[in-house]
Parts: sequence; structure tokens; C-alpha cells
Amino acid sequence: MERKVPIGLSNKHIHVSQADLEVLFGKGYKLTVMKDLSQPGQFACEEKVDVVGPKGKMTMRILGPVRPETQVELSIGDGFALGLKVPLKNSGDTAGTPGVKVVGPAGEVDIDHGVIVAARHIHMSPEEGKAFGLKDQDVVSVKLDGPRGLIFDNVLVRVNPNFLLDMHLDVEEGNAAGAKNGQMATII
Repeated sequence: MERKVPIGLSNKHIHVSQADLEVLFGKGYKLTVMKDLSQPGQFACEEKVDVVGPKGKMTMRILGPVRPETQVELSIGDGFALGLKVPLKNSGDTAGTPGVKVVGPAGEVDIDHGVIVAARHIHMSPEEGKAFGLKDQDVVSVKLDGPRGLIFDNVLVRVNPNFLLDMHLDVEEGNAAGAKNGQMATII
């Protein structure tokens, strides 16, 4: 059986906690959905904030819903532009990561950790995992065909009943392979 997975490219963004959201935008503030993302319940927000590092700042879109902890996801090049050495980590694993200042229209927050380059990964449901012979936390290689095609090694498999099949790459990885959103790749 050929194990095909669609590609989803991820640009720099920020996830915020409710406490930080209220400092940035005001007490009781709720995020405004701009568009739904590939994973159920996940969405791009109308709201943007400035993320300030030692060498500069970038405006970033917030992705919702709110999370228990604020997390900034960058590409390696974004980290350089901000003056940060950003580690490659799985989403949610923010231990030992640098922090930044986050500035919103109502206030600012200094987070002491939480800036990562998100490791490439595949989301899938338990049914998709079973069909592909994969389980949560497996690590696979994925082949992307095309003029700049390549093989992505060390791709984490994340299986959860709330997930739909989608492989997340950051924009630098996607650009290196000439990848497009929705393009199909093969788990090998």
C-alpha cells in the first residue's frame, strides 16, 4: 500500500496562553477566527503581535485556540533575523528554549522561554495510523517528488483522534524542496 500524505507549509506564528492574550489585548479578550487550518479546531486569527528579539522584531499572526503556554514558532532564518539561536524542538517542548518580548495593542509580555523551530511532523488519526502501520511517536522518512524533490528524514508521527492526515514542514524546508500546500508526499 502506498502511504500518501498531504504537505502543509507552516510560516512563523505564535500560540498564546489566555493570560498572555489578556495582557496583549485586554481583559476577557477572545481570539477572532480569520480562517480554519488543516487540523480540526485550529485556526489562524485576525490578531497579530510584534515579537521582539535582541536584533529586531517581526509581526506574527496568532494561531488559535489559546494554549496552556505561549509558544513562538520560527524558521531558522527568522531566528537569525531576531538575533536568537533557536533550537529544533517538537511543538510543546519548550524546555531550554530562548524567550522574547511579545507586544500587543494593550500591553507586552516578556516570555523567558518558548521560542522554537518546530520539528517536521505528520498528524494522523488512529484509523490512518492503523492503515499506514504507524503509531504515535514513530519516526519515518517521507519522499517528495518533483524538480527539487528530496527525502525528509526524522519525521515524527503524531497520532491523535483529533488529528487529520497532514505533514507539517516549515517554509524553509518546503522552499528547499519546491513544496506546495496540499502536494502529496510518500511515507517510505
